Amino acid sequence: MTSISNRLLVDAVLSVERMTFKEREQLADEVHARQPNLFFSVLALRLHGATLEQIEMVLNLLLVFYEAMKSSGKAWPVISEVVQERCLKRISARVRFIEGLTPQQQAQAISDAIADHPEQQLLAYVRGKFGEHGLLGIESETEKMLMLAALNLVECIAEAAPKSTQ
Repeated sequence: MTSISNRLLVDAVLSVERMTFKEREQLADEVHARQPNLFFSVLALRLHGATLEQIEMVLNLLLVFYEAMKSSGKAWPVISEVVQERCLKRISARVRFIEGLTPQQQAQAISDAIADHPEQQLLAYVRGKFGEHGLLGIESETEKMLMLAALNLVECIAEAAPKSTQ
């Protein structure tokens, strides 16, 4: 079950896009204070050769996701390095599995993974943003790290999502 609805995501996108530079800076400070591991995982992209523009794209994803998390009205835990590592291992395992398949099987496996993911709309948003920036082809190690970092944000949010009690 999704924790960040399409409505929350759209509202967060609009909210962040309408922010001034100063407001985005304040939101980044808030993310740094409340989700420091997610924040630093984006900044660490510089160590993998990412340009400031590339880092800004992933940071904007994080700002949107954080704004949606806040708007959800749920109490989100701090996402730890342990959770980040576990999620990254899960993503890496999916990639390794898919690499050994035929193109048709790859397409089906990717489709199935998206269909089964609890935060499909976040994945779609990441894909859209990477498409806008011409990064879906993943032609370098840096572009691979950008994609892994963005996917890991989604995976961590899905794993850490507060469970509903019904």
